[in-house]
This record gives sequence, structure tokens and C-alpha cells, in this order.
Amino acid sequence: MKRETVYALFSHIPALETPRLLLRRIAVGADMFDYARREEVTRYLMWNPHTDIRMTTDYLRYLQQRSRIGDFYDWAVVERQSGRMIGTCGFSRFDFNHDVGEIGYVINPDFQGKGYATEAVERVIAFGFAQLPLHRIEAVFIEGNERSRRVMENVGMTFEGYRREGMLIKRAYRTVGVCSILRDEAMGPSIETD
Repeated sequence: MKRETVYALFSHIPALETPRLLLRRIAVGADMFDYARREEVTRYLMWNPHTDIRMTTDYLRYLQQRSRIGDFYDWAVVERQSGRMIGTCGFSRFDFNHDVGEIGYVINPDFQGKGYATEAVERVIAFGFAQLPLHRIEAVFIEGNERSRRVMENVGMTFEGYRREGMLIKRAYRTVGVCSILRDEAMGPSIETD
């Protein structure tokens, strides 16, 4: 997989749809602050709670800059019924040498327990295998975040195990679980032709 291909695709990130969600380019707005300020949301994430709306606005502007050059791979998750941004979902990184993408997601706690994370992750996985030459899509979760692990398993990912103190998160080494799905598992075996 070529970095240039991914950058070209994500610099004009296409909108994705599900029955209840619209996944679109990140835009500046107040909806993210509603969940980004909460300790319960950031407990299992790489970043700390946002302290004020300006912090969220600056962060969203930074993400928009990265999006313009194709170096940011997340969608805003918008609930169709309310029109609110209720989270983000997308690729947190690519391993270009091995055709691997890692996904990540966060959903506002007010909208959790309704299957939105599963719906968004399924759509991003389908996009990843259909639009990119990915062989494997994986996701990691901090030990103890069983809700996130359930989402991964609900979309067909296989739990592979834990990496002891595998990530430095907020100045502490944390044990993380790894789940993955392969192209053939998600799309069916490819047909070889002579």
C-alpha cells in the first residue's frame, strides 16, 4: 500500500452512510466538547479531557489542517435523527509496509448502548477493505475497557491477546488488548484467476 494513495483518498474523505449515521469530514462545532470534556470518556483514550470549548475548537482546526493534506483518517460520527456529532471513528494509523490499518473510535456517553459504535466501526472496516489494499484491520483497547472490546468482537474481530505494558499512555505504561480482522474474514476469500 502506498502512502500517496492513502493521502490522496483522505484529503477528499468521502462521506459514509449507515441506516442511522452519517460519517463525514470533521468540522468545527460544539458537539465534540460535550463529550471531550468528560473524564469518563478520556479514561481509556490517549488524550486528556478538554478544559474549555476553545481547546476543542483549536483541536478541530488542527485536525482540519491535517485532513486537507490527507494525513488524518477519522470521520465525525453524526446521528442522522438529531444531526449531532456524537463521536469519531476512523483509522488511527497505517502500517504501509504490511497493509495494516488500525481503527479507533469514541462515542459520546449520552449515545452509548445503542449500537452506534458497532455501526460506525462496521462501516469503516467495509470502507477499509473495499477502498484500500488492506490485508488486516486491527484495534487496541486499554485493559479494563470491556465495552470497547465488545464492539470489536461484535464487528467480527478476533481477540488476539494482551501486550503487557504495550503502550505509554498519559505517562504510564498500560497493558492493551489487540483484536483484528483479515480481508478474507470480512469480504470472503478472493478468487484467484490464471
